[in-house]
Amino acid sequence: MIDPPLAVLAELTHRCPLQCPYCSNPVELERSKTELSTAEWIRVMREIADVGALQVHLSGGEPMARPDLDQIVAAARDAGLYSNLITSAVLLTEERMERLAGAGLDHVQISFQDSEPARADRIAGYRGALAKKKRAAEAVRMCGLPLTVNLVVHRQNLTTLEDLLTMAVDLLPQRIEVAHVQYYGWAIRNRAALMPTPEQVRSALETVERARERLRGRVTIDHVVPDYYGRRPKACMGGWGRRFLNITPSGKVLPCHAAESLPGMVFETVRERTIGEIWRDSPAFDAFRGTSWMPEPCRSCERREIDWGGCRCQALAITGDAAAADPVCDKSPDHVTLTSFTNQALAEGAPDLVYRRYGARAG
Repeated sequence: MIDPPLAVLAELTHRCPLQCPYCSNPVELERSKTELSTAEWIRVMREIADVGALQVHLSGGEPMARPDLDQIVAAARDAGLYSNLITSAVLLTEERMERLAGAGLDHVQISFQDSEPARADRIAGYRGALAKKKRAAEAVRMCGLPLTVNLVVHRQNLTTLEDLLTMAVDLLPQRIEVAHVQYYGWAIRNRAALMPTPEQVRSALETVERARERLRGRVTIDHVVPDYYGRRPKACMGGWGRRFLNITPSGKVLPCHAAESLPGMVFETVRERTIGEIWRDSPAFDAFRGTSWMPEPCRSCERREIDWGGCRCQALAITGDAAAADPVCDKSPDHVTLTSFTNQALAEGAPDLVYRRYGARAG
């Protein structure tokens, strides 16, 4: 018996006014003409509820680029789903926020690139982003919705983490996420420019712990450290095909947002079968579900039902084999390869950023 997923990430579009060089979207972005229609997304919300999921995270690209976002939010509410809007917020006006709240939106998560306007503009590839994000955060509060501030950190902004946290606290969120860039999608292309130094990682840990102590009882601070500095893999998405699924703008149903990087996989779409059918018996979801697929040392490891083998996309990116042990684990024979990638990235001296743009080459 396969348990239902807890949450679904609905990527409504790959369109986005920002050009962040660490975007988790695939390098080959889906075009607007392939996107699911309003009616299809409304049906998908019902199917998400039918499969037993409790939450839907509305993302992109930039979900605000969809003029029908209000209708999709209302469909999620009608289906009994808790809805979370994950947004860059540069398109989120006060009037639009009121409409989304009226449609039944439950929560908003806004990402920030930096606490200083010029630096934020440079990372986002978008002029004036910081001021628009702050105004959007105020609009969220005025509507009475809970707010999460997502601070995306990396080699080029970690020296300003104290300032970033101060800015985030001033926005009065319920939660702050200090999220180190993870190397999928566009971040792989920019790994040398984004990889933090060991000193930056250690300093970030100390900075976050001081902030947690200082702000205890006022705001929750989560800290997602970079995998490349880990010793044990995380249970990526709660384990392949166990707790989570992702729906792309064109309706492909994936076990994680980067799963299309795995060669030979065929991912069915909501235009072909229901989400429940795909979740329960799709060969792609079964490929790495559970523990029977695991090689050694994972197969006999006492953590095999804790981390579920780690991340398949990361195993592929580092070892060339999606079925290999996640090289983050220091028990993996490929852990030294991951270390060499880290050292190589640091030695390259933070080259120019390659921005997320339609038609940009992965190169």
